[in-house]
Amino acid sequence: MKIKPITYTLCCFLLMGFSCKNEMKVSSEPLIEQKIEALLKQMTLDEKIGQMSQIRHFEENADVHVSEKFIGSVIHTQGSTPGKSARDWQKRFVELQKKALSTRLGIPLLFGVDAVHGQNTFEGATIFPHNIGLGAANNEILVEEIAKITALESQATGFNWVFSPCVAIPYNEKWGRVYEAFSESTEITEKLTRASIKGYQGNLADATTVMATAKHFIGDGATDFGVEGGETSLSVSEIYQYLLPPYKVAVQENVGAVMASFNSINGISMHNHKALIIDTLKIGMKFNGIVVSDWKAYSRFNGIEVVNAGIDIIMAVDGDLEDFQEGLKKAVEEKKVSIGRIDDAVRRILRQKFKLGLFENPFPDATLVSKIGIKKHREIARQAVRESLVLLKNDNHVLPISKKTKKIVVVGEHANSAGFQSGGWTINWQGTSENYKGATTILEGIKKQSKGEVVYDKNATENHFDADLAIIVVGEIPYAEFFGDIGHESNQLQLTLTDEHQKYIKTYAEKGIKTVVVLISGRPLIVTEQINSSDAFVAAWLPGSEGDGIAEVLFGDYNFKGKLPHSWPKDMKDYEKNYGPNFWDKTIKPLFEFGFGLEY
Repeated sequence: MKIKPITYTLCCFLLMGFSCKNEMKVSSEPLIEQKIEALLKQMTLDEKIGQMSQIRHFEENADVHVSEKFIGSVIHTQGSTPGKSARDWQKRFVELQKKALSTRLGIPLLFGVDAVHGQNTFEGATIFPHNIGLGAANNEILVEEIAKITALESQATGFNWVFSPCVAIPYNEKWGRVYEAFSESTEITEKLTRASIKGYQGNLADATTVMATAKHFIGDGATDFGVEGGETSLSVSEIYQYLLPPYKVAVQENVGAVMASFNSINGISMHNHKALIIDTLKIGMKFNGIVVSDWKAYSRFNGIEVVNAGIDIIMAVDGDLEDFQEGLKKAVEEKKVSIGRIDDAVRRILRQKFKLGLFENPFPDATLVSKIGIKKHREIARQAVRESLVLLKNDNHVLPISKKTKKIVVVGEHANSAGFQSGGWTINWQGTSENYKGATTILEGIKKQSKGEVVYDKNATENHFDADLAIIVVGEIPYAEFFGDIGHESNQLQLTLTDEHQKYIKTYAEKGIKTVVVLISGRPLIVTEQINSSDAFVAAWLPGSEGDGIAEVLFGDYNFKGKLPHSWPKDMKDYEKNYGPNFWDKTIKPLFEFGFGLEY
């Protein structure tokens, strides 16, 4: 039976120990609040709606829109880049910022980017392991340092806002964004959420920090059968116990923004869920930052209802801008949206702009460009790769590999592709199959470590059966939201290895050659048979640009540290119900329990 919205609201408050009498929390900086109110009094309705509007930097008439439609923020994700070099990117955003500053009130722009594992939209930036790997490493000091570097390299390319971290709790590996989240563990996610936000935001007015975004509020990783944007059928108490805690941590750390999710709860789209956005997040949890929509929310989720539900900034992209601005203005005039709701949104937006120091320093620091992808940053990324690796099997001490091994054959296209090893949200939204600037492949790392002969057999067709050892690198092709869901009509993704990749392992294992399998994936896969047939098996997740970090552990320069951030499935039967082996159904015994991981 469906719970009525008002009942759902009251349940949330009762569970969280909050009273409906709680008021919106305001900034602890009285001077900022005075500035906000002074500016708000001067603003027309058009200017207020402009602040709530977000556009892409390259869309037609973007410059005119900033000047004439009083745009408040600009997003960069998939599509034309702002230029070839980081200086070109900064130049483009400076141009747009000058347009904003030349308007009547001179309110500066926010520039947002999907920097989810480094400044991954810029080729040449340091690309870190995706969050699933950081969950395996479970090192909050390292995660904070990674966020600091990502913030710096994002600022170096002109951004002051990142749409990260993802604090979802994935409960079904069929979901195509499992790798964006840290773990199935609420406790690990809380700890790493805190570290990540500290790293991103630091002193917000500093030129090397950015505003962070906790996403996607709420239930994105816990949809039935892992469907992106599907229904999350957890109870109120389950949502409170398992999914809300990372957001509480984010609010405690003064996260600047929270992004709404595509999924539904109780049949209500999260973009329309006033009970959770306004009543629970804003009032109950006293969140005083920005609630930002996801992509094209206005046209996808019932128009002005997204504003009434508590969304403050709308991604009015790809044709949505005119409909959004005109529709919202008309709704205010017809009293379908209150001016109080508009003022609440604008206060939140201005608050973060003042906190970021944008009114005093609206432009990016040109001296930061030289910091992009530097050696120090890549060393931290390589450390993250090393600590993220999880050793699932090591029979007869095949690992660590002796550097004096006479002949090693490396098998599989993933061994020689920086794009494949980095996954989605790398250079392009859905990732790339190509090598990219600054990255080191796994094969290059192996060649650097070995003092013997290393040969590359891309498709296991060259029959190097005289090799002393085979390192077989297999896994998933890159993917991101929607298109990464198992069962999505646009792809052939599966929870098992492809037949071709299974053949790579069989080809060498059946010849009696010692076989080390390295799995590159954004989620645990069903590889029970392949684990049984190999001598050693490593879950390497999506390591990013520093593939040589894998070789450093395989050859014994460092020991394995990673522990499974998810329970590991044994077969497809684990997915017959809504959730996989990483939820509460104790009748499902996974192949490896959460937290498993061997050492030398």
